[in-house]
This record gives sequence, C-alpha cells and structure tokens, in this order.
Amino acid sequence: MSAGQSPIVSIFDVTKDYSLGKVVVPALRGVDLKVFPGEFISIAGPSGSGKTTLLNLIGCVDTATAGVVSVAGQDTKKLTEKELTNLRLHTIGFIFQSFNLVSVLSVFQNVEFPLLLQRKLNKAERKDRVMQLLEQVGLAQHEKHRPNELSGGQRQRVAVARALVTRPQLVLADEPTANLDSVTGQHIIDLMKELNQKEGTTFIFSTHDAKVMNHANAVVRLADGKILDRVTSAEAQRAMAAGAEGH
Repeated sequence: MSAGQSPIVSIFDVTKDYSLGKVVVPALRGVDLKVFPGEFISIAGPSGSGKTTLLNLIGCVDTATAGVVSVAGQDTKKLTEKELTNLRLHTIGFIFQSFNLVSVLSVFQNVEFPLLLQRKLNKAERKDRVMQLLEQVGLAQHEKHRPNELSGGQRQRVAVARALVTRPQLVLADEPTANLDSVTGQHIIDLMKELNQKEGTTFIFSTHDAKVMNHANAVVRLADGKILDRVTSAEAQRAMAAGAEGH
C-alpha cells in the first residue's frame, strides 16, 4: 500500500435499511471503510451483523439507503444500470454463498460465461484460461459435469473459478469456505492468497472461520450493522477467544 494510493473501495457514512412490512430493519448504520489495492481483508462478525449486506453494496448487487459507496473511483449511486453492469463485469469478481451457478450449463461453461460477456478473448484463449483455473481448483476432470452432479464443495470451487476467471481487480467472497471441508477450504484460501500476491488482486471476504481470518492482513469487525474496529488477524483471534470464554 503505497503513500498517496487511492482506495479501491471507499465507503462513507453508509446506511442500509430493509423494510419488512411496516417495520424498518437497519442492516448497516453509518459505516465508514477504506480498502486499498492489494489488501486481503476479512469482514468478521456474528450472523446478522451486516457482513453480506456490506459485500452486496460493494459488489453493486444492492444500493445503500444513504451514504457513498465508491468502487474503483466510481460513486456507484451515480452510475447507470449499464455502467454498473460494466463495473461488475470488468472490475469485480463475486463468490456468493449460494454459488449462483447456471444449472443448464456445464462446469466449463459456467466458468467461461463472464469471459463471453466481456468479449475480450477468442475461443482458444478462453479455453486456456478456463482450464487453467479449473486445474487450480482441482476440477479439470469435471469440466463437462452439470452443477447438480457435483458436491457442495465442488460447486463452491466452480464459483471460485468463475469469480477469478476475468482476473478482476477486486474479489468479494461471502463465506467462501462455509460449505467446504477443511482441506478444500484451505486450498481455496491458498488459491485466493496466491492471486492476491501474484496479481495484486484485492480480496474482501466475510467469514466466521478463525482459520480463514488468520490469512487476512486486516480484520474489520462488524456488530449490529456498525464497524467496531479494524484489527490484525491475531488481535481478532484473541478477541474471539476472549469472547468465547466469556460465554
């Protein structure tokens, strides 16, 4: 993180409310956050603390009720639908908790899909890129399978490959290891870490998993829709341990 570098994500005084009938439920309350290029950041907090909401706002999947969300120097509130689509397609990779794979497409086609939308690579280049990533996530031999023929862990790995295939500047991952056994989970984190170091890709991921938090260069702790603090992973783990003892 060099001096004078602009943040890739800048969130200022952001509020997000959801209406449930006549009741307004605040998901985020006055959140400020800056993330710089090349960071590997974990958003930590209990269920319902606002982690997914925060990722959805950064990923332009949802819009803030108030405040400013800037991604790659663009105020997302001021972008047209087409500009938002472009930002998502060319700048952001998103690994959803629910995978969001297309059931009628094969593993290969699911991963290739963002490249087709981008229209930057020819068929041979796309094939190389997709197979390289399927190799990295250990699914090259499943390229012709459909998502329903895969285990949850395998589907998660397809989702990871799809998010990384466009070489996005920013990858958002909502509980990327939640559906995985510990070995596969570790493999996914190693892959993310490798891309972070080799390509300078920025990662923001939410997690409950202390092992995943371990790899972050900073942990942003959320509670009740507010940011408590931004600490090192060691400090976050100590706080978690202390909290566990206190219960």
